[in-house]
Amino acid sequence: MTKVAIWCREKTENLIGVGKEIPWNVPSDSRFFADVIAEQNVVFGRKTFETIPKQVLEKCEVWVLSSLQQEDEQMPKNEHWLSDIRHFKEFEEDLYIGGGAQVYDAFVNGAPKLMPDIIVDCVYSSEINSKLEGEKITITPCVETMRKKYFKITDDFEKDGVSAALWVKKGDFVEQSVLKRLLLLLENR
Repeated sequence: MTKVAIWCREKTENLIGVGKEIPWNVPSDSRFFADVIAEQNVVFGRKTFETIPKQVLEKCEVWVLSSLQQEDEQMPKNEHWLSDIRHFKEFEEDLYIGGGAQVYDAFVNGAPKLMPDIIVDCVYSSEINSKLEGEKITITPCVETMRKKYFKITDDFEKDGVSAALWVKKGDFVEQSVLKRLLLLLENR
């Protein structure tokens, strides 16, 4: 199993959101995120999950980490709600970690068995929407861990003010088919 974290953060503060909003709008970056998680097992926190367009998740197996459990017969068959991240310690399939900040932190800075093998680090470098109100949500602890415990294995691929690169956990074997898929997506974004 390969675990892949994908995030887009603002360059100076490692900001990923303000309140319930992403403080920039870059359609090509949203498409890239959707392409990376397409047809994969993907895990989100509840708040992040609620912001993802349903059509993006139609062919994914979706895992939602939340203390609030859903018991809805109308819930799609590809949607699973969990309250315990330890479920993923022995998860046998590839897993894509799509956020938010608490979920990233639980995987990146949690138990070693949970750490992503690969991080797709997208960095937004233009101005953010300063009119948004709410709490600033950052992933600085995750970025610090990435810089200490991962190798950057690609150059930055830039498009529309967002650069993206792949980082691999030091000392780990990475499934080559997953790495190849991510490299092709980066090159073609």
